Amino acid sequence: MTTTQPILQLDHLGMTFPGHPVFNDLTLTVHQGDFWSIVGENGVGKTTLMRTILHQLRPTTGTVRYLPGVNAVKIGYVPQFRNIDPEYPLTIRDFIGLNLTGWKLPWLSRRERQRVTQILHETGLDRLATRPIGQASGGEKQKAYLAQALVEQPNLLILDESTASLDPVTKTELLDLVTTLNRDLQLTVLFVTHDIPLARKYSQHYLMLTPHGTEQGAIAELTDQKVWRGERV
Repeated sequence: MTTTQPILQLDHLGMTFPGHPVFNDLTLTVHQGDFWSIVGENGVGKTTLMRTILHQLRPTTGTVRYLPGVNAVKIGYVPQFRNIDPEYPLTIRDFIGLNLTGWKLPWLSRRERQRVTQILHETGLDRLATRPIGQASGGEKQKAYLAQALVEQPNLLILDESTASLDPVTKTELLDLVTTLNRDLQLTVLFVTHDIPLARKYSQHYLMLTPHGTEQGAIAELTDQKVWRGERV
């Protein structure tokens, strides 16, 4: 039974684009320290839901509330894999530090430099700190996005299909780290994925979006039959 405080509340949330309902009457309570997987096939609205949670889209109906207030919740966001131009000049260290400077100042304070060094170590990127990020491998770039999201010490982390293009070893490395932070620091995680085995391995709860509605529960309740129904009915 969850005893921690709620951090995010979705109340009767609905989103409709012209002629195309995406989801409707979605109510969800996310508590501090929860690890939710948001699952479903491509095109069912998982990223639309995340953009609504991030206030990038205005819902058609319902509300998104951060508790106890929007200023009390710091969000880290890791996008789906995005390639970076090989000529992109920043090193991995500088790329991570962008989140601390607000993308404006060309320098970091002593405390900020220490924080970047710490997160480089935690994500296994310390030996690659001076490598231009454009020359890093796909897995290394995605680790850098994760490190960039974590450097400000968020209490809510959104992984938006961020493991979709990674090899199995790199997926495991990233999610093992996220799981450790979830356990040790009560980091709340929303993991958007269509990879059901990965969701079962790492998360505690699931929200399944389908063309026919939504369903949520403990991850142990996400049976193959439910997945099959959601995809095929």
